[in-house]
Amino acid sequence: MVRLICALVLALALATPSLGQQSLVGTYKFVNQTVVVEGVSSEPMGKNPGGYLVITPTRLVMVCAAENRKPAKTPEEKAALLDSLVAWAGPYRLEGNKIIVKADTSWVQTWTGKDQVRNWELSGNRLTFSQDGAVYTRDPSKTAKVTMHFEKIE
Repeated sequence: MVRLICALVLALALATPSLGQQSLVGTYKFVNQTVVVEGVSSEPMGKNPGGYLVITPTRLVMVCAAENRKPAKTPEEKAALLDSLVAWAGPYRLEGNKIIVKADTSWVQTWTGKDQVRNWELSGNRLTFSQDGAVYTRDPSKTAKVTMHFEKIE
């Protein structure tokens, strides 16, 4: 009987995500993004962006879009829409205050198949992802500090 109870406790411990990971699990509304390039701060997604971050016990999915996106008609307009989108997904792991996502799909094809590392901080229902020294996707010759804020909705 004792062996059975020990085996059950061990099985539950192995099947349960870590406490830190469990605290991140949920659906979050995208609140804003701040990008600092060469000391200049901007909000490239606007004041009222749309989008969500979904974190399951094993996968992360993020789709965020800038405010006031309009349907594109010309190739130039279609290309410009790429600058108003962030989307990636994949399995993740936590290492302290870092979340490492192995992107299996991404809006930036160079991210696909690579680890995306972000610092994370959870304060109440507000989750912040930040990244120093990120390649600035609008001008890859520059680096940026990118900060994204989300609010948990479930």
